[in-house]
Amino acid sequence: MYGYDQNASAGQQYSAPQPPPQQMSGGYGEQPLYPEPSPPSLADAVRAFTTGSLSAEDFQQIFATSKVYCPRGDDPGFLALHNTQQPVIPMFSTLKELRRYAGKESKFFVITGAEVIDLLPTGYGFVLDMEGDHRMVFDAKAVEQMVDFAMRRMYG
Repeated sequence: MYGYDQNASAGQQYSAPQPPPQQMSGGYGEQPLYPEPSPPSLADAVRAFTTGSLSAEDFQQIFATSKVYCPRGDDPGFLALHNTQQPVIPMFSTLKELRRYAGKESKFFVITGAEVIDLLPTGYGFVLDMEGDHRMVFDAKAVEQMVDFAMRRMYG
């Protein structure tokens, strides 16, 4: 039993927990020798998509499951930029990118890309990594297409 010496007499003395035994590869319930590769980060996907080495569908799949960093004000919700052709919301693939844009002491929240697509107000687009080397702008029409793509994937 963890934390207690099973061999102690009626007084049950505490013993320090022991490290788990070393696991070998191959058998049921053991760690694999070669773990599955981790999916690309959103920052990697942004770079690959903007250089043409990643398709729109593959980018959207990565975006949907990735963390997105959003600057925030005192009230809940997205901060929007209205000094553009269409209103857009700045979003960032990493905390470093957000800090480059908004400063070290800025407030932010983190959501998934799927939540972005679900919560983004109608008629708004977003800019991903606007101060980065691979800035991506998604206008309101592109966001609608992302919503349609997500719905087709989810419901067929």
